[in-house]
Amino acid sequence: MEAIKPLARATMRSGTTAALGGFGAFFDPKAAGYRDPILVATTDGVGTKLKLAIAAAKHDSIGIDLVAMCVNDLVVQGAEPLFFLDYFASGKLEVATGTAIIAGIAAGCRDAGCALIGGETAEMPGLYADGDYDLAGFAVGAVERGEAITGETVRDGDVILGLASTGVHSNGYSLVRRIVEASGLALEAPAPFARDRPLGEALLTPTRIYVRSCLAAARTGKVKAFAHITGGGLVENVPRVLPPDLAAQFDAAAWPFPPVFRWLMATGGVADAEMARVFNCGLGMIAVVAPEDAAGIEAMLAAAGEQVHRVGRIAARAAGAPGCVVNGMESAWRA
Repeated sequence: MEAIKPLARATMRSGTTAALGGFGAFFDPKAAGYRDPILVATTDGVGTKLKLAIAAAKHDSIGIDLVAMCVNDLVVQGAEPLFFLDYFASGKLEVATGTAIIAGIAAGCRDAGCALIGGETAEMPGLYADGDYDLAGFAVGAVERGEAITGETVRDGDVILGLASTGVHSNGYSLVRRIVEASGLALEAPAPFARDRPLGEALLTPTRIYVRSCLAAARTGKVKAFAHITGGGLVENVPRVLPPDLAAQFDAAAWPFPPVFRWLMATGGVADAEMARVFNCGLGMIAVVAPEDAAGIEAMLAAAGEQVHRVGRIAARAAGAPGCVVNGMESAWRA
């Protein structure tokens, strides 16, 4: 607790009213500048990426993943992340490991602009093997009443903007670990797709946090929909934010296919359609905008540090047709 307190203190923001150590934490949305807020809540984890972090003995960035998986889900609805809580469980608490994990969580919270206001650290011997641990995160955000992004205004002909990912992010790691095992490479060996880094470290590149850039774009009122590309990849996440009579049409040649995915595809013999269903394939966040607003939003996101590509369009969806199609995968991703 004493090691964690300064980490949490560094994330404090307007609206925070208490330090760690109580039975609960208070947050004042009015003090955070909201007049009539709707609260938005989310919870998530980082899946079996934890197994890779444990195997590589690298625990300093997995907390960033945990925050990213939660706060990126908030911003797709136009909500600003306000505060975050974590759940960290192990068989026996190792202070150095726990502190490294919480330091990553605090770093993610600072990036997202939200306060780490509490959490639970549980020791459960007999439930977790030595060295194993589990993480879950909980985030609450706010958006002014009437300003939430719902996707209901998306129309045929709208433009799809793709924001580059930093790598695999936090989904698909059961398949990633099987491919690593099949490759015969040690986690300490140079990554075939990034020779200047060990394989384990390269695969543990933390999930990008899109909050600041996407929140600024959302507040223009010109973004019709966002989609955070997590489990289910491109083909299952994008339809979640579209009206049922519309579909997303992607052009796989419209954005760079990162080397890590090219290596996973080739080494694991993964089919094109499976790549698009499991992984983000280089796009961690999607924005849908009207054609006349595309250039302005693209420039705003780029100015905020995002790599932005026009990756497709919204089209009418026939009965029984999929809600997302990625065209040209074989020629673009296997070239």
